[in-house]
Amino acid sequence: MLTLNAGSSTLKFALFDPSLRPLLRGVVDDLEHAPSLSASDASGRSVVERHDLQPDGAASIIRDLLDFTLAYSGDGGLGCVGHRIVHGGPDYATPVRIDADALAALDRLTPLDPLHMPGSLAPVRAIAAAQPSLPQIACFDTAFHHTLPREARTVAVPREYRDAGLRRYGFHGLSYEYVAAHLARTAPDLARGRVIVAHLGSGASLCAMQGGVSIATTMGFSVLDGLVMATRCGSIDPGAILWLARQGHAFEEIEDMLYRRSGLLGVSGISGDMRVLLDSDDPRAAEAIDLFTYRIAVEAGGLATALGGVDGLVFTGGIGEHSPEIRARVSQRLDWLGLHLDAAANGVGAACISGTDSKIDVRVIPTDEEMTIARHALSVVAA
Repeated sequence: MLTLNAGSSTLKFALFDPSLRPLLRGVVDDLEHAPSLSASDASGRSVVERHDLQPDGAASIIRDLLDFTLAYSGDGGLGCVGHRIVHGGPDYATPVRIDADALAALDRLTPLDPLHMPGSLAPVRAIAAAQPSLPQIACFDTAFHHTLPREARTVAVPREYRDAGLRRYGFHGLSYEYVAAHLARTAPDLARGRVIVAHLGSGASLCAMQGGVSIATTMGFSVLDGLVMATRCGSIDPGAILWLARQGHAFEEIEDMLYRRSGLLGVSGISGDMRVLLDSDDPRAAEAIDLFTYRIAVEAGGLATALGGVDGLVFTGGIGEHSPEIRARVSQRLDWLGLHLDAAANGVGAACISGTDSKIDVRVIPTDEEMTIARHALSVVAA
């Protein structure tokens, strides 16, 4: 099984055998300008480094990727391809096999996320053209949040707009689903309780889980909402958007500013990369980091209310998994909950980093969206 996770400038991929054992993981970087393909096997050994891919669209890149994975998979070949699709709209709550009708339905969802849906669907079309008989499975980043209660998903606008699809959807669902399944295996008592999961990366959000089920999340109608992110603004007064428009800023300029020039980059004026900011002694970097951790703590307080208390906090995502300093700063802001870290455990990124005196179980769980996609692809094809 091949899994594809398409971003705005990268295409992550992984190859799994039928027992869900990962055979290799890789990425195609810089899709638009100078695409390069790299991959490593399960032991971390590099198996390919290519810089000769042509930046002439998804079709060419997918053909190169298919040729490589088909050769690597040997006599068994590929059984299916699973895709991360950013938006499933109000209807797609489970993975589906993609046929012509499903692809047309997904196309109709593009207005809900015009920046990301075309990139999600381009590899689907490219594979259908190159290997028409190869089954393709759509796995939706919004599906995990279909359990949100009405008050958590409703936007206070006139009903006709809500009927047209204006509501809170939530994202990062494939990551949250993986974390929920991991907790169920490794900490079943905690998994049955009230847990806040912090997916902190270039995109960032929080999810409140009750018994492994999403009941609230910080991202809403779009991936702009909620926390401060690398280049996205997070929550902002809608009146500010109206003000910008009245000042004569064009729609495209406002969109570009909110998605690509805000967040950590916008506040610091230095970088959207947390590693760069943590290494900087520029006071603007400190300001951006403080805002990042402040917003996480404030939103976590809201999710604690939605849950009626907190039994556990899980850090995941690139920053959540690899930055002891950010974990410590967030936890310090939440000490009013009785949350205390074990400094040594946090420093090495141990699986459990809460101190013995902590009222809240704090964990670090590396996420694996590709594994979640592979599980879904296997279940759909088997069915």
